[in-house]
Amino acid sequence: MSPEKNKLLVTAQGLLSTPARRYSAIAGVVALLVIGYTLNNQTPPVRPPAPLPIVQGEQLRFPAGHPQLALLTTAPAVAAQSVTIELPARLVWNEERTHRIYPAFAGRVLKLNADIGQSVKAGQVLATLASPEFGAAQADTAKAQADAQLNARALTRQRELFEAGIVSRKDLEQAEADAARAQAEVARAHARTSMYGSASGVDQQLGLSSTVPGVIVERNLSAGLEVRPDQGGPGSPALIVVTDPTSLWVQIDAHENDVASLKPGTSIGIVLPNFPGQSFQAKVAATGDFIDSNTRTIKVRAVINNPQRLLKAEMLGTAKIERKLTAGVLVPASAVQLRGTEHWAYVQTEPGTFEPRLVKLGYEGMQEVLVISGLQAGELVVKDNSLLLAREFRNAQEESKQHTPAPTNASAPAEHK
Repeated sequence: MSPEKNKLLVTAQGLLSTPARRYSAIAGVVALLVIGYTLNNQTPPVRPPAPLPIVQGEQLRFPAGHPQLALLTTAPAVAAQSVTIELPARLVWNEERTHRIYPAFAGRVLKLNADIGQSVKAGQVLATLASPEFGAAQADTAKAQADAQLNARALTRQRELFEAGIVSRKDLEQAEADAARAQAEVARAHARTSMYGSASGVDQQLGLSSTVPGVIVERNLSAGLEVRPDQGGPGSPALIVVTDPTSLWVQIDAHENDVASLKPGTSIGIVLPNFPGQSFQAKVAATGDFIDSNTRTIKVRAVINNPQRLLKAEMLGTAKIERKLTAGVLVPASAVQLRGTEHWAYVQTEPGTFEPRLVKLGYEGMQEVLVISGLQAGELVVKDNSLLLAREFRNAQEESKQHTPAPTNASAPAEHK
């Protein structure tokens, strides 16, 4: 009897020696006997390891039927006449149809005449402020008008006296100059007050009105609120924003090599996450003349019609532009690896044989990339598990170096370049 069976029998006798434990140990004895039988009578099958791929020159060759070949799926490089470029886009108000109202004088809000969503006309008063500063401007206008009237009467008297030979020409010329200065002051004061409200009388009532027709899309004031001119300006919210929402601007961040495809008048498609399956058409209106130092992109502005007002300002989307190509092939983005500053792809030259290729890209998209050198149309590139293939290259090279003291091929596959 083998030592393993002796151990199993001794253990079983110890478990059965006590009557109280005899029945509870039957299951354990049976299990031990089964394990012992398995140890003595069964041996797990040993599968032979799969043959390793080998390096031949700059190619990696897999034996026929190798299990990893099923993982290395390929796709053909396709000659392309155009490529769809996707660029980030943002919808904003059309500034040519937008008026942001800031306070020109300090004051307190007395009356609100319009609310968000209300349509207004050009020149319509949207809010009224009680402004002592504006009242002072109105008083300056009234004073200037009074001074002008006084100087006009003085000039009339001087002319009569000059014609009678009582005053000299110098006195007449001085009166004419005083009258001209008074009229200039009236024009200045009147222009200031008429720009913001009534030019006659002193009532301290400053009306905030829109210069464009449209819809109130923002209102940052309430009755009784104190406002000051230093609260307005770039970076500060306007008191009221009026715009025409049926026309929006599209701000696009384009790369330098994409600007040639974004000339003014070019039609582009806008895709928004809130409207899956839909594409909106916009037209390029202007292109910037400098590159942003932070994002290294060029600002492009397009105009999109929004007659039904479905689109909203500050929506984020994607601008799709069709770029015409003169050369190059399209391959899946997953087929290209970035190593340092170089791009590499693996080409299947024949079934089970692969080689690395240094490629140059003309455009990188989320789904596909444009290769302008290194690949020819119709060649098969590895689109899935190319990193696995790179690892096999490395392992095969190391194995080859161990068995070859002096390698004859000094060039290395793309993984080590």
